[in-house]
Amino acid sequence: MTITQDSVVLLHYTLKDDAGEVIDSTSSGEPLAYLHGHGNLVPGLERALAGKSAGDKLSVKISPADGYGEFDKGLIQRVPRRALKGIKSIDVGMRLHAQTEQGPQAVTVTQIVGDMVTLDANHPLAGKNLNFDIEITEVRAATEEELEHGHVHGPGDHHH
Repeated sequence: MTITQDSVVLLHYTLKDDAGEVIDSTSSGEPLAYLHGHGNLVPGLERALAGKSAGDKLSVKISPADGYGEFDKGLIQRVPRRALKGIKSIDVGMRLHAQTEQGPQAVTVTQIVGDMVTLDANHPLAGKNLNFDIEITEVRAATEEELEHGHVHGPGDHHH
């Protein structure tokens, strides 16, 4: 079976940056399972996997535009520490959830200078090429429940 709309795909991957540093990998664990055509992966990777089959191995370079987007300086904001109520200890690298006019948004603390905290709402991989080495281990048709929910259910089903 080849990967098409509504296929369940299981794959192992290693993601590296352009310098060859490993960012993420499934090599020591379970494969990633996703529902093809439902926006569960970055668009460029999903396009590269279409038409492939179990057993296929491929290397794919995804540009920022087809990955997590270009880096947007407009998504960086400096706020007074007092604006982060209820957070006792704030450290560089912390991921927080901020309530914005567009709804909840994940932000990263990138700098703390005196009483000012710099928050970055860009995805940590925005502006970066994504270099994937992939091995597809299984392709199957999705169940009705998986299609209804828009994601894969694992062994023993899945509880919401």
